[in-house]
Amino acid sequence: MGRFAPEGGVPTGNALYICLLHIHLERFNTYINIDQKRTISMKKRHLSFWEIWNMSFGFLGIQFGFALQNANVSRIFETLGARVEDIPILWIAAPITGLIIQPIIGHLSDNTWNRFGRRRPYFLVGAVLTTLALFFMPNSPSLWIAAGMLWIMDGSINISMEPFRAFVGDNLPSEQRTMGFAMQSFFIGTGAVVASALPYILTNWFGVPNTAPEGMIPLSVKLSFYIGGVVLFLSVLYTVLTSKEYSPEELAAFEEEKEKISGVKSTAKIAVTSGQFLRKGLIWTLVGVVASALIFFSSLGELNGQLYIVGGLLLLFGIILLLSGVITKNSSRPNGMVGIMNDLLHMPKTMGQLAVVQFFSWLAFYAMWIYTTPAITQHVYGTTDSSSELYNQGANWVGVLFAVYNGVSAISAFLLPALARQIGRKATHSIALTMGGVAFISLFFIREPQLLLLPMVGVGFAWGSILSMPYAILTGSLPADKMGTYMGIFNFFIVIPQILAASILGYITSELFEGRVILTLVLAGCSLIVGALSVFMVQDSDDVYKLQKKNN
Repeated sequence: MGRFAPEGGVPTGNALYICLLHIHLERFNTYINIDQKRTISMKKRHLSFWEIWNMSFGFLGIQFGFALQNANVSRIFETLGARVEDIPILWIAAPITGLIIQPIIGHLSDNTWNRFGRRRPYFLVGAVLTTLALFFMPNSPSLWIAAGMLWIMDGSINISMEPFRAFVGDNLPSEQRTMGFAMQSFFIGTGAVVASALPYILTNWFGVPNTAPEGMIPLSVKLSFYIGGVVLFLSVLYTVLTSKEYSPEELAAFEEEKEKISGVKSTAKIAVTSGQFLRKGLIWTLVGVVASALIFFSSLGELNGQLYIVGGLLLLFGIILLLSGVITKNSSRPNGMVGIMNDLLHMPKTMGQLAVVQFFSWLAFYAMWIYTTPAITQHVYGTTDSSSELYNQGANWVGVLFAVYNGVSAISAFLLPALARQIGRKATHSIALTMGGVAFISLFFIREPQLLLLPMVGVGFAWGSILSMPYAILTGSLPADKMGTYMGIFNFFIVIPQILAASILGYITSELFEGRVILTLVLAGCSLIVGALSVFMVQDSDDVYKLQKKNN
């Protein structure tokens, strides 16, 4: 008989050997394929330029709305009757809204996964709400309604904005994150250029009226907000439809591989005990009570009632920690508010170091947003009458100045990553902040409107770096399953200086600077320079990871 089995029979001799060899080869190939899939699944792929473009495009619209808010809300408030010293407290809606909304949205998006994705559902919901707010804001009939609309508009912007930061950390490998955040900066700058200059463009190019009866918002401002609403919704929708997201399982595999290579364990799984919450809560509650008492029993409370906001927030933080301690006694797993507080108390070391940089950086820019219009109209145009033609010319020129600094920030999105590759992200950020600080201070010495364009170059480089470098440094230190939560917590260090500014800048401007608003911008410049110096104490975790990866 031959060595091969008849059809349907049992193989014998060489035929049996060949069959067994074939089975082993198939199993071997299966193991190889499984191993290859595991290797692929544990490393994020490099995205193309256009993929990074698509995932960042929504920031064009978000910043369109944000820039309209920054450049025009003080103008709206003054038109509706606000005094210049009252503007900071009216603006406090923006930072407090971010303080509340961003960590909540970050926590929710970390724990969301459905057919629409993880972050993208929040992009879309925030875009719809912000569009409606932009349509209503310039039609506010009174000052207090306008102040309330600022709460709603800023909260809606934050719903979309916070997940966009985590989106970059989710989707891009370490070596592409600087580019990812820089691309966001490009769209932020591009959107803000057009949005900031829009009232000027509508008035000077299309003849749209730029003045209105006393207490009424000019048509140029109203149309700008309507256009902004449409642009915001369409750009966010584009990102939602053209971008993809990794699943939670894939993100967990990436994190496991990162910990294996770097040897640094995530702090995400560390839980604060109820006793620790209660002790820390008691301390912060006492600090809040003492601070409020000092304000009340000293002359500070009478001179500046806005300081009670600082004491109140310290007290509120202490109470939240105490509540977290009580809840922890009845729950073995931190979630919701307790989870956010747990993560705050165990934030990565790099985040704590960056908090100092962020404090001085955002204190400066918050001062710029709320005080540039009154500073320039007073210092350069020589008027404080918000209904006058001269004031409105100055206010429109501030829009142009904001467009210039945002245009420079868009260009810097391509220059800063290249510089960071040569001298490092920390040195790049320090140089940019120093340029911004010098630019702010130089405004004091300028009296011609056209010359104000020059300092905006330095301001633009500082702004472009603020929008990209801290996030690129931070993301490498964050656990994948807490990316959104920590991005929201990181917003605390943006919001806290804004709340402090809203509480004290009005007093400083009216009492210490005797109403000379330009000096407040000089103070902002000094703050940026302090921020530039504090950059060098920050540890860039990605540098450690890259070194370990190279050694392995």
